[in-house]
Amino acid sequence: MPRKKKTIKNISIKLSSAKIPKSNESGFFLTAIIPPWNIKSSDPDFSIKEFKQLLSLEKSRILHVIKAKKPKSIYSVAKELGRDFKAVRQDIKLLEQFELVRLIPENDKKTGRNRLRPVLELDKLNVSIEF
Repeated sequence: MPRKKKTIKNISIKLSSAKIPKSNESGFFLTAIIPPWNIKSSDPDFSIKEFKQLLSLEKSRILHVIKAKKPKSIYSVAKELGRDFKAVRQDIKLLEQFELVRLIPENDKKTGRNRLRPVLELDKLNVSIEF
């Protein structure tokens, strides 16, 4: 059986301190994210705080569970992590926005319900930061 080619995603970031930080934030702002990532926001810039949320411990745990356990649904991920379904769903939506996770619609044959199966879209993530 042929091996699947490893998928590597790259994020290039340019930091700038030219903008005045919003209250309760300090330091640098991300000013450029190179495609394929698209930040869906009216402001193309977003703060380090928001980027840090993308790469948080909880999101890393979600990515690990999806890779290692191959869950059948978002509910399975939440159950595996011992977290609230809505919180996990929100985290997965963010990961999907950055094309790190894909949600595949499936029909559960036992219950007849539709569910979304999360699938990891990468094997490796490279983040480069330019100052």
